[in-house]
Amino acid sequence: MLSLNNEKLKAENSMNKTQFYQSILPILCGFALLTLTVGLSLFYIEQQFDIIGSALTLLGCITFITFISLRIKNTRHKQSTRLLNLPQLKTLTLVLTIIIASIGFVGSSNYLANFSTLRWDVTQDKQHTLATHTIEFVSTLTEPVKLTAFYVGMPPKYLQDLFKEYERVSAGLVTTEIIDPIEQIAYAAKFGNVVRGEERKVIVQSGDNRKDVDFTESFLSEEKLTNAIARVSRPPRKVYFLTGHGEYSLSNDNNVGLSIFQQLLADNNIASKPLMLGISNNIPDDCDVLIISGPRNQLTKNEITTIKDYLINGGDALFLIEHTIVTTPEKTLTADEKQKNPALNSILNHWGLNVQSDIIVDLTNHVGNDVGSPATKNYPRHKAITDGLDYTFYVRPRSIRVLEQRRPTIKLAPIALTASTENSWAETNRTLDIQFDQGIDTAGPVPFAYVVFEKGKEQENKASGSQDTRLIVFTDADFLTNVYINQYSNAQMGLNIVNWLADLDYKVFISSQKIKVARLDLTSKQKRQVLVILFLMPFFFLIAGLVSWLKLRFTN
Repeated sequence: MLSLNNEKLKAENSMNKTQFYQSILPILCGFALLTLTVGLSLFYIEQQFDIIGSALTLLGCITFITFISLRIKNTRHKQSTRLLNLPQLKTLTLVLTIIIASIGFVGSSNYLANFSTLRWDVTQDKQHTLATHTIEFVSTLTEPVKLTAFYVGMPPKYLQDLFKEYERVSAGLVTTEIIDPIEQIAYAAKFGNVVRGEERKVIVQSGDNRKDVDFTESFLSEEKLTNAIARVSRPPRKVYFLTGHGEYSLSNDNNVGLSIFQQLLADNNIASKPLMLGISNNIPDDCDVLIISGPRNQLTKNEITTIKDYLINGGDALFLIEHTIVTTPEKTLTADEKQKNPALNSILNHWGLNVQSDIIVDLTNHVGNDVGSPATKNYPRHKAITDGLDYTFYVRPRSIRVLEQRRPTIKLAPIALTASTENSWAETNRTLDIQFDQGIDTAGPVPFAYVVFEKGKEQENKASGSQDTRLIVFTDADFLTNVYINQYSNAQMGLNIVNWLADLDYKVFISSQKIKVARLDLTSKQKRQVLVILFLMPFFFLIAGLVSWLKLRFTN
C-alpha cells in the first residue's frame, strides 16, 4: 500500500514538473530574446552601453542561460532525447525558413539601398528623382562643374540626396561638397564670402565662371540649381527682340507679354534685349538671333533693308507673324486694318517663302471651341527642334507657301503642319464663313512653320567672317505669350527653335514645376531609432510565433 502511494506521488510530481516546464520555458525564451534585442538595440542607437542597455542585455543573457539549464533538466526529466516527430520537424523547418528568409531580405534590402544604382521613386510628384529635362541637360555637360554648399550645422538630408543625384546622372562631371563655414572658416574664406551663421548658399563653379545660389529663406530647388549650372557651363548667347512696331513686349507680365519666355531663355544662358532699328539703324554685332515677335505695323524700307543685309551676311532670325484681321459679312475691313499684322514677305520672299493672307482651321484637332486654333503633333523629322515634343497649338496661324523661283542653295523644310488631312485647310474667306472651297482654299495638312538654311559662300566667309544663315518662320506669336507658353509643349518648341538658331549643340531645358513637399530630416541617431523600430515590429511577431511554437512543442 505504501509503495503504491509513493508511485502515485512520484507520478504527480513528474506531472507537475512537466506542466511547470511547459509553462515557464516558452516564457523564458521569449523574455530572453526580447530583453537581449532591446538591450542590443539601445547599444546600436546610443553607440555605447548605458545603464539601461547594459542591464537589459545582462538580464537577457541570464534569462537565456536559465532557459537552457531548465531545458536540459526537462530533457533529463523526460529521460529521453527523442527525435522530433514529422509534424514537429515540419514546423521547425518552416520557422527556420522564415527566420533565414527574413534575415536575407533585411540584408539584401540594406545592400541595395546603400550600393545599388537602381532607383524607384514611388512618390506622386517624383520628388526624389531629377526631372527628365535636368537629367538630359546634365548628361550633356562636357566640362567639370563643382557645387559647394555652405550650411552651418548638420546639413539636411534632402540637400545631400539632391547632390548625390547630380553626381550620379553626370557620370562624374559634377562634384559636390557641403561645408560648415564656421568650422571651416579658412576654407570658406577662399570663396571671398563674408561668413554669417544664418546664411545658406551653393556656389556653382565651372572653369572661371561662378554663380551663387542663396537658399537661406527656402529649400534649395532643383530648378535653381540646374539654372545655375547652365549659367556657368554654357557659352552665353544674346538675342535681340525688334521693337517699335507694336510687337509683343518682353517686359509685359500680362497675358499678352513675353516675360515668361524671356525668363526661360535666361535660364538657358540666353540674354534678351530690345532693339529699335529706327534709332540704332543697325543690328548689333553681338546679336546671335534677331527675333521679330508679331509686329502690328509695317516696317520702314530702311529697316527691311537692314534686316535683309543682316540675313545675307550670315545672320540668324526668328519671324513670328501674327494672324490676318478677320471680319463679318456686314462689316468690311478698312485699308488700315488690312495693313495690320504684316506678313513681312518683302523679307521672306528673298528666302523662298511667302506668308498667305488666310486663316488655318482644323475641325478635328483644335483647342477649346476655336477651330482656328489648331493643335498638332504633325512634325516632319527635325531632331534638334521637334524631337520628343508633345502637342503644340497656335492661334489663327496663316499658311506658308514655298516659292518656286528661289535660289538652289536655299534649303527649306516645314516644322509643323495641321494634324488632320481631311478636316483642315487654309481658309481664305476673312468673313468667318468656315467652309472648304475647292480651288480657292488650301487643303490640309497645311504647313504654318518653316525652317530655312543657306550655307554661306566660302569666299565671303574668308573675307568678311560671315556664317551660314538660319531662319525660322512661325505664323503665330501667341503660342509663346504668357497665357499659352506653359501649355502642352509650347515652351519647349520656343526654346528649341531659338537654341537651333543660336547654333548651340546642347539640349535646352524647361524649369521644373515647383513641388511643395514637407521634408523630414533626421539626425544619425534618429535614423538608427527608425531602423530599430522597423526591425523590432516584425521581430516581436517572430518572438510571439516562437513562444507559441515552443508551447506546442513542449505540450507534444
